[in-house]
Amino acid sequence: MSQDDPRDASPDAARDHVLGMDRPITRRDFVNGVAVAVGTAMVPGHPWWPFQSGEYAPERDPHYYPPGLLGLRGDHAGSFEVAHQMRDGGAARLMADARGTNETFDLIVVGAGISGLAAAHFFRKSAGPTARILLIDNHDDFGGHAKRNEFQVGDRTLLGYGGAQSIDGPDDYSPVARALLSEVGVETRRFYTAFDRHFFPARHLGNGIFFDKETFGADHLAAGAGTKPWAAVLAGAPLSDAARRDIARVYEAEHDYLPGLTRAQKRDRLATMSYRDYLLHVVGVTPDAIPYFQRMTADLWSVGIDAISALSPYNDGFRAGFRGMGLGDDAPSGARLGPTPPEGEDPYIFHFPDGNASLARLIVRRLVPAAVAGHTMDDIVTTRVNYAKLDDPAHAVRIRLNSTAVRVRHLGDPASAKDVEVTYVRGGKAWTVRAPHVVLACWNSVSAYLCPEIPDPQRQAMLYGVKEPFIYTNVALRNWSAWDALGVNFVYAPGSYYSIAELDFPVSLGSYHFARTPADPIVVHMMRAPCKPGLPRRDQYRAGRAELLATSFETMERNTRDELARILGGGQFDPARDIAAITVNRWAHGYAYEYDPLSDPPPPPGQLRPCVIARQPFGRITIANSDAGASAYAKSAIDQAHRAVTELQR
Repeated sequence: MSQDDPRDASPDAARDHVLGMDRPITRRDFVNGVAVAVGTAMVPGHPWWPFQSGEYAPERDPHYYPPGLLGLRGDHAGSFEVAHQMRDGGAARLMADARGTNETFDLIVVGAGISGLAAAHFFRKSAGPTARILLIDNHDDFGGHAKRNEFQVGDRTLLGYGGAQSIDGPDDYSPVARALLSEVGVETRRFYTAFDRHFFPARHLGNGIFFDKETFGADHLAAGAGTKPWAAVLAGAPLSDAARRDIARVYEAEHDYLPGLTRAQKRDRLATMSYRDYLLHVVGVTPDAIPYFQRMTADLWSVGIDAISALSPYNDGFRAGFRGMGLGDDAPSGARLGPTPPEGEDPYIFHFPDGNASLARLIVRRLVPAAVAGHTMDDIVTTRVNYAKLDDPAHAVRIRLNSTAVRVRHLGDPASAKDVEVTYVRGGKAWTVRAPHVVLACWNSVSAYLCPEIPDPQRQAMLYGVKEPFIYTNVALRNWSAWDALGVNFVYAPGSYYSIAELDFPVSLGSYHFARTPADPIVVHMMRAPCKPGLPRRDQYRAGRAELLATSFETMERNTRDELARILGGGQFDPARDIAAITVNRWAHGYAYEYDPLSDPPPPPGQLRPCVIARQPFGRITIANSDAGASAYAKSAIDQAHRAVTELQR
């Protein structure tokens, strides 16, 4: 079976029992990806539907707490159906029946991810604490891709990140972005003591590589990658002798494969060939080695080495095949078998236990203090958000979840209009709100359909980038003894359903403590990029999105259990016994599309990148989100929010 198949083989009852598919850890009847009614965030019959007869107000339920939901999360059922109807022209009837809410706001922000929250923060700083701001979001939680997953295993609460992972390189943040971090309470120096960089090395745990039988002919886990000589690591791997030699050479040899060229000329050559072609035709590896390398870039780019230039992996910290090339930094590869910060840059430690979800929660604490108790970045980790307070009329800033915007239009000529009307669908009904200013902090692909007035060139620019699809799955384990026994905390699985499986980062903040011993429960993080090798990069993303939306949670769970069982079998891992819970964060529309010279060569002089054309202000509407910067990082989301708010005031 191909590494890129969903692996939805006919279920085998005996095998399913061994895997623990019959264990009652998840509510498969609710979270199996079934279609739901238009505009709903929960299916009928769920405890949150509705709060009271005739009113859709799930957030008021005292048990409403999205971070604690298991099963299929991310782009969950109810978050995308109305948007798809809008895209396909099927939301006209809903909009025709729209009713005004009789609310007044100074600013409406469409999208309550990091960029939308940052936009509200910047506007409030400028307009004053009494400025009335409404944020609308289609998901049942705020934060966008900064998603928090919580698990209860015995008497322990475990946290995982379901999307945005870390505050990557804060020293590289703009002054505006660094100021926001400080203003909401992020003390970056705190991570130097919160993140225990010596924890896994002290236990002699490191990188492993799992070769699966479907791709390589036999299941085999190789430990010690990055610390042992590569010949020793690959000694028992199901590879040809030539593949073993070439893989070791790519990692260890210091050789200039483009002699006679200047550094600039080498970089230009690398920009015009895929990393796959570079390995095959320049480095000269045997084709037998390509299946090992194929998904090395999936972690950062959600696509394999066939669709990314050789220059982009190098720029992102890969050194496999580049040592001795004289490209500017010949530091060896780091712990993750690929990307690692070059020498002198920030270490990769700026990580809350729930990833950037805590950053989102810190911003919300500033905007709606009544919803998020506490005062520090330490106590934000264990604070329980009071979702009933997010959309309280008594507060100047309000966050309205489970609400999908379907139209944004000026009331009059955009050049002279005084107000903008936003129509959204919540609980199957359409509502309108108005404000003199609107920031679109949603995806560009949504904005293109939201605003019928936007000029066609700008709309086409919004549709250029295709968001990168992926799955982030968090698995709560009752213990991690098998990992300890096998000597691994990170596993690269180039042919498996998930290309990465790793123990959670060793971070302790406030009263939240990382698993101290192998007997403690822990979260395992797994990543899948549904690549379709051979297609152009953007087409791979479209095909991957279709796969994710068509794949059931049952299939994802079965693949999760099967892969962990096979990777960890030598450590006496029992998926039926050791898995306590599973949450799959499905991001069919994942991170912002980033430009790569292979598929996105620089525009001719005088012409602008699509993201620059797409983010142009239009009347009283401005554009934020990381899409506007073509960069899938929090710093870009923050910077774009600041630009969008600044443009409102011109």
